Amino acid sequence: MALSAEHRYVFSPLHRLQWEEAQQKYVILYPEGLVELNLPAAEILKLCDGTRNLDGIVQELERKFETHGIRDDVAGLLEAALENGWIRTVS
Repeated sequence: MALSAEHRYVFSPLHRLQWEEAQQKYVILYPEGLVELNLPAAEILKLCDGTRNLDGIVQELERKFETHGIRDDVAGLLEAALENGWIRTVS
């Protein structure tokens, strides 16, 4: 699914993003198993709360981590998350 400027992103109700103390990392839990995430992926997915579009997520991350030029990386992760059903769009 192609990303769209007007879509906001929200975490799927069929999945849960949580910190796993034993593994010292964020994971996505779902009925069939789990997916281990690196820290940048977790930071992106934590912002998928239904209030932000791609640009809003990028702006928040750039502000939080005092960086620039991450739009393509964020878009790539969001596209993968949509394909895997971890997030969904909200118009």
